Amino acid sequence: MGGFAEYENYDALGLAALVRNKEVTPAELLEAAIERVEARNPAINAVTMKLYDFGRQMIADGLPDGPFRGVPLLMKDLTSPVAGVRMTRGSRFFADTPPADTDSEHVKRLKRAGLVIFGRTNTCELGLSLTCEPQLHGPTRNPWDVTRISGGSSGGAAAAVAARMLPIAHASDGFGSIRAPAACCGLVGLKPTRNRNTFAPFAGEGLGGVSTEHAVSLSVRDSASLLDATCGPGPGDPYSASPPARSYLEETGAPPQRLRIAWTAATPNGVPVDAECLRALADTVKLCADLGHHVEERDPVIDGASIVPTFLTLVAANTVVNLANHPTAGHPPREDEVERITWLTAKVGEKITAADYVRATQTAHRLGRQMAAFHAEWDVLLTPGLASPAVKLGWIDMMLDDFDEYWRRVFTFSPFTVWFNLTGQPALMLPIAQSTGGLPLAVQLVGRYGDEATLFRLGAQIESARPWFGRKPAFAA
Repeated sequence: MGGFAEYENYDALGLAALVRNKEVTPAELLEAAIERVEARNPAINAVTMKLYDFGRQMIADGLPDGPFRGVPLLMKDLTSPVAGVRMTRGSRFFADTPPADTDSEHVKRLKRAGLVIFGRTNTCELGLSLTCEPQLHGPTRNPWDVTRISGGSSGGAAAAVAARMLPIAHASDGFGSIRAPAACCGLVGLKPTRNRNTFAPFAGEGLGGVSTEHAVSLSVRDSASLLDATCGPGPGDPYSASPPARSYLEETGAPPQRLRIAWTAATPNGVPVDAECLRALADTVKLCADLGHHVEERDPVIDGASIVPTFLTLVAANTVVNLANHPTAGHPPREDEVERITWLTAKVGEKITAADYVRATQTAHRLGRQMAAFHAEWDVLLTPGLASPAVKLGWIDMMLDDFDEYWRRVFTFSPFTVWFNLTGQPALMLPIAQSTGGLPLAVQLVGRYGDEATLFRLGAQIESARPWFGRKPAFAA
């Protein structure tokens, strides 16, 4: 690569420090990112909308003096409207949706942080998958093994960061869509507390409160600093998370405190966990004990059998509404205008009664109270990231004709993530190890509702003890 050849040696805050010290310009960083997209994207299909001139114009107009001033950013093609930029939502039906005429509050905060938007990343249709294989744009491939998934729905974001096109990218998570791609691609992925980041002014919540926005990144500190820049209520929010006691970035450098850490490998839906994922968990358990924490195996007492059915009720009903929201089509999609699972999920949603929806909401709240009781004793719950390394492309297929089989495959692959969308707790995915075949392996740290701070402190401590920044796929080496 020409230009700023050292670009890939830094995380996002590292690049911003170079800009602040006048060692490199925002324009040089943007061109370095563009060069890598042009060279690497054809093989993995992570970036589906190139907005190079948009980014150049942001720089020409003058960037705010935020913590990420000059750092390139890719936006997921789902949620967070950007004024004047189309958002296809990974769907043929929504591909011609006119651009929003204003930024979402989240995008405004990203811009105030000094980030430079220069493209959109691939996502599955309406975010309804844990792989990124939409009919509209085609599959995104994992840079560690291009025959495997990059995760979903933020698979384009994760593949772009793993391929070192940039150090951080926008993502969102409704049932694992930040954490599963982070685990598949060897990245840090935080799902913040429910409504820690606002959906204003376009919505009050996502998918009945289970969805949230944040990012995938190369380092824990980037995730923490970005949350500092974006967190807090927006105008008209129906609820919000309690504000942190101090900045999240400060937490990553805080002296370690002895934590009570529970760990479990028991899946709430009873599916088995791959031996290599269990090995990564066991290694992390030992590491946490070696770091001075109190660590015990302990399974939370929860209604695990209700987790997937509760989520499916919420997502199916919301899919009906989402499909009716095309701003110009004037009609919901015909069967041949959306992918098979999108259609079948909506058909299930049409049969859900108001009482069913209320019961699902109450069940989610009950799960939250059950986990709150667990966290009265335990600071952190440690789980495997996924039940297996990244699976082959085509297995979690949104063109399947069988609704039940599709969702069975989703939660066979990722049994630990949706649990915490329902409870609203923060959960942090860390790329702790690699399989014998060289694929990333991850563990998940889960904190009390509203307590990202503890996750960032522990995450940074684990990162320092077992650094992963130097690991990159041969594709990007």
